[in-house]
This record gives sequence, structure tokens and C-alpha cells, in this order.
Amino acid sequence: MEEEVKVEPQTEKINETEIKASVAEETLKEEEQEEEDEEALPHSEFLDIFEEGLAMMVQDPLLCDLPIQVTLEEVNSQVALEYGQAMTVRVCKADGEIMPIVVVQSATVLDLKKAIQRYMELKQQREGGIKHISWKYVWRTFHLVFNGERLEDDKRKLKDYGIRNRDDVTFMKKLVKK
Repeated sequence: MEEEVKVEPQTEKINETEIKASVAEETLKEEEQEEEDEEALPHSEFLDIFEEGLAMMVQDPLLCDLPIQVTLEEVNSQVALEYGQAMTVRVCKADGEIMPIVVVQSATVLDLKKAIQRYMELKQQREGGIKHISWKYVWRTFHLVFNGERLEDDKRKLKDYGIRNRDDVTFMKKLVKK
């Protein structure tokens, strides 16, 4: 009789292990089925779902100033502005256009230049304008000026020049010395 008692607990352990394995296998199958269902959606339906979510997000008062074809970078910049982690530098061009450029609080002149490049490239894409801009040429021909001082040192922080949130920086053509 003792042997029968010993056999039954082992049988229960085996059955319990088999049940656990079976449940785990079923769970995996269900997860795989869900993934297949997600992958079964056509690209157009994914885009529709994404655009609906984006439309709801852009209706938020914090994000309402963003363009319709907003990028993740623009959303992150707007949120960083709200939390005081970033600042807006208004870059004024000679034609009177003002570009609101968002950079982090500890940004350097090079960061500002890169942000201007991203801003212009996004603007060109949205308007269908010039396909390529030679930024090497632009920075050889133009410079940024704040309160009469050229922002020449790319490694220097904007704060070192005294630039704060909502300050104006001028985008000026360099004068050629003859």
C-alpha cells in the first residue's frame, strides 16, 4: 500500500506539470494569433488608426500650434518647452521671416544651427520646395548674430552669449572684405 501512495503524488506532479505546459503552450498560441491578427491589418488601416490618434493628440491645447504633418521630434520639443527643458530662439531672416527654433536649455551654437537645418528641411518638405540645401555653403555665406555679436564659436553655449527663451537671433549674410 505504501507504494501506491508514493506513486499517486508522482502522478499528480506529472499531471500538474503537463497541465502547466499545456496552459503555457495555449498562451503562446494565443499571443502568436494576436500578433498575426495585428500583422494582418493592411498598411492603409494602420495609417488611418495612426492619423486618428495623431488628430486627437494635436487637438490638445499644448500641441495645437503644431502643423498637421507633425513629427515626433516636434511633439517632444513642444513638451520640453512646456516643462522648461527647452527654449525658443526666434531666428530672423533678411526677408522678414521669423523662424521659431526650439533648442534645449544647454544648447550650443552648433545645436542651434542643426535645429535651423531641421526646421528648414521640414518646411521645404511640407511646401514641396527646394529638394536639397547645401548647408556647408549656407554657413560659409551666412552667420548668426545676437545683439551685434557674431555667434562664431560652434562649441560655445547660447547662454554664454546671453541668449534666453524668446530672444531674437539674426541670420545675416557675411560681408566680403575686398
